[in-house]
Amino acid sequence: MKGISFSFISLCCVFLSSYLVSCSPKETLNSDYEVIPKPLEINCKGNSSFLLKDGIAVVYPENNAKMRDNAEFLADYVARQTGLKLTLRAGIPVDGAICLTLDLTDDNKEAYKLVVNDKRICISGASEAGVFYGIQTLRKSLPVARHINVNLPAVEIYDKPRFAYRGAMLDVARHFFTVDEVKTFIDMCVLHNINRFHWHLTDDQGWRIEIKKYPKLMSVASQRKQTVVGRWCSGVYDGTPYGGYYTQEEVRDIVDYAAKRYVTIIPEIDLPGHMQAALTAYPELGCTGGPYEVRETWGVSDDVLCVGNDSTLQFVKDVLSEVADMFPSEYIHIGGDECPKVRWAKCPKCQARIKALGLKSDAKHTKEERLQSYMIHEATKCLNEKGKQIIGWTEILEGGLVPGATLMSWIGESGGIEAAHQYHDVIMTPNTYLYFDYYQSKQVEDEPLAIGGYLPIEKTYSYEPMPKELNKEEQQYIKGVQANLWTEYIPSFSQVQYMTLPRMGALAEVQWSDPSRKDYKDFLTRIPRLTAIYDCYGWNYATHVFDVNVDIKADTAKHVLNVQLGTMADDPIYYTLDGQDPTEKSAKYTGPFTIDKDAILKTMAVHPSRTSKISIDTIRFNKATLKPVKLLQPNQENFTPDGPVVLVDGRHGNHSFDTGAWVAVAGNDLEAVIDMQGETTLSSATIHVYVRKDAWLFDAKKFSVAVSSDGKNYKEVASQDYPAMQPSDGDTIAEHKLSFDPCKAAFVKIKVVSEKRMPEWHLNAGLTPFLLVDEINLN
Repeated sequence: MKGISFSFISLCCVFLSSYLVSCSPKETLNSDYEVIPKPLEINCKGNSSFLLKDGIAVVYPENNAKMRDNAEFLADYVARQTGLKLTLRAGIPVDGAICLTLDLTDDNKEAYKLVVNDKRICISGASEAGVFYGIQTLRKSLPVARHINVNLPAVEIYDKPRFAYRGAMLDVARHFFTVDEVKTFIDMCVLHNINRFHWHLTDDQGWRIEIKKYPKLMSVASQRKQTVVGRWCSGVYDGTPYGGYYTQEEVRDIVDYAAKRYVTIIPEIDLPGHMQAALTAYPELGCTGGPYEVRETWGVSDDVLCVGNDSTLQFVKDVLSEVADMFPSEYIHIGGDECPKVRWAKCPKCQARIKALGLKSDAKHTKEERLQSYMIHEATKCLNEKGKQIIGWTEILEGGLVPGATLMSWIGESGGIEAAHQYHDVIMTPNTYLYFDYYQSKQVEDEPLAIGGYLPIEKTYSYEPMPKELNKEEQQYIKGVQANLWTEYIPSFSQVQYMTLPRMGALAEVQWSDPSRKDYKDFLTRIPRLTAIYDCYGWNYATHVFDVNVDIKADTAKHVLNVQLGTMADDPIYYTLDGQDPTEKSAKYTGPFTIDKDAILKTMAVHPSRTSKISIDTIRFNKATLKPVKLLQPNQENFTPDGPVVLVDGRHGNHSFDTGAWVAVAGNDLEAVIDMQGETTLSSATIHVYVRKDAWLFDAKKFSVAVSSDGKNYKEVASQDYPAMQPSDGDTIAEHKLSFDPCKAAFVKIKVVSEKRMPEWHLNAGLTPFLLVDEINLN
């Protein structure tokens, strides 16, 4: 009886609890329209508002399946973010509802108008896609909380995108992601108003799409025996087989999933280079006949498709034909990038094809480059017959652009500018602004391993895709903007999200918003609303925007470091200089300050909902620190915006070459003169060189120190030659120290001799490497 009594009491408690919750009034939260991307026009309409609560209907036009889908998406978004349950109903607009209509007349078919008043919410679009983007704005205007009602202030928003092509690329060849993960990536695109998903499906390291005519692409080319550990040149492998591919049924399912969300998928079959995986399955398609292996490391392979082989051309046409049947997109991406010509130069079949076609080298193109253009032309003809157009990377300029080709400019903007001059459509995707596999923090020691580079969200946001070099007529050929995520160093989907979010928010405003409406500080104030939605969906994201922005500038005139700290919302900042972790009891930042001795600066910001990560900057003074310095030979200024002063600012560089801490030279030597501002006794000099051969960063060949009393006549006091780099050398920061008999010097000349050409064993043999040097230590 006790058991029955206890169960009865428990049941009563459950009913009572449910009754109290259902009867308790819901909290009402106010919304605003501070969304990303920023709409074109936002006009507040007085003090009235619309109360969004359970049971509100979403009304859509009858007999329109796309608009019904739109209504379902809206109801799902609202339920996920607020817990509110909306109903769906076909019919004409009515008061007390959210009304979706197609009565906006606009030349831009993605345009929409969102009107909120005390009677209804109305989203009208120039097309179903326009309505969908209005839904995205409404969705992003809502708070993220449970068991609430939402008060939406009266407003009228008119909006349309700046660019019709708004893309994001995901590489699934280097690392494979499941169908559900790819769909989540599409959902991420949707939240940021991105309407093109560029799907990089094939590469040297794996073939990821089913081609029924060539079954070995699935059984052989999709599998690699193992994967390199760390940098591509480490020589260490995990010993674990890796693979995966999408069946044609799965591909069509993903295409349908994207299409319902107004995202067009553009598949990429990268050719004629980046084909080692395919050659492993069908070695007769290569110049040497193999044997080949699916590439286990990153970088670029010399083994490419043999263009002199008729069966190779048939293979390309067969593959592209099956791909074209799977994807309704107007465009198919055929790569065309990073195709070494060394095999073609020695291949009898390729040379016979060159002769038969009458291809000649000239001042602009080699005959092998013209052979690549021939291959691109053949692929284009095949796709044109299927009603498709091609997109290719910058290198399809080699040998001349094929008529009708769209160029995707990734090596800076120069290729895109040249293509626009030739009246070809261009998608801007420069690596310097839009490669999301680059580091997003200078503190790379705290980041997952990345390919390199430094691309903070602010730099992505600053990108202006319309080159000033183009006239008004040529500017019309800039059709859009895309960010790329290459996955050599991104093995998990959680890391895909971390590298992409919230930089995708910055991308969204570059792609969508009118440039006159862009303001980075205002953008930062809107980021928390976006990250709240990330949290709602369980998406992993980087939190660097919440961290303290530490700006340290060297002043060699006053011999101090000027320090300025900031946060995205002017939140309180606390700091220490003794290496202790800061707390809210530490010194509070009230304005710029200076450092004139050894210090370990640690900073922390306190936001309303979180505490930032602690940033660390270590400063170590030596006799050269903050002394005037000049370079006697040219340097690569793009590496070091602050100039040679970073050689004497008391701070060392790390394993990222784009943070501004390294002075770089290429083709010449680093030669620096330090004014000691009076005779100083010295007995040693130390430099550090960043060595990473996959990034073309080579060690010093020689290091020497010379001293002078007048800055004109120098006497060498120490020098050291170093052995040439070897294939086994890894990713390191090499320290070079010279000791010498104590001497007095008023001026010190530091010379670091660079390698002028990369050796034969290097993938890019014969090209010019870089020499990167950071702090000069004199003691």
